[in-house]
Parts: sequence; structure tokens; C-alpha cells
Amino acid sequence: MCDQCGCGDFEGKSFEEKVNEMIVQIRPMLQGHGGDIELVSIEEDKTVKVKLQGACAGCPSAAMTLKQGVEKLMKENIPELKEVVAVN
Repeated sequence: MCDQCGCGDFEGKSFEEKVNEMIVQIRPMLQGHGGDIELVSIEEDKTVKVKLQGACAGCPSAAMTLKQGVEKLMKENIPELKEVVAVN
């Protein structure tokens, strides 16, 4: 568990609560580069759909940011997460 932000402190929380908290924790990193992230839906198979906004929308590095940044961080803290996908 991270002592600075509390990430990973998800005991007793629902999958949806965990995802929402991770989005809140990831958002400032994206906003620092002129982007943002919006949770669109959580599917039954534990796939999370998000919308990248601002500078992230249409950025050539958006796919890498999504998979190697957002998805990686979320899977480290929410092992049951299947994947994170971007929607328009």
C-alpha cells in the first residue's frame, strides 16, 4: 500500500468503488499533461471502458498511456480487472 495516497487500500470495497478510486488517483497524472479520463462503463466481465479527453484524445501516445499507464496501475491495485479499453 502506498503511504502517500492510500492506493491499494481496497479491503471490503466493491469492484466499482475500486475502479472509481483508481480513476480519481490517475486523473491528476493525465491532467498534468493537459489530458483527462472519464469512466464510461464497467462491464460484467470486469472490463473498464474509459474516454480519454483533452490532450489525450487523439494523442499518438494515447494507446501506450492507456495500456502501460492506466491499465497497468489499475491491475496492480485491482487484480480482478480484465482490461481497460478506450471508447470515443
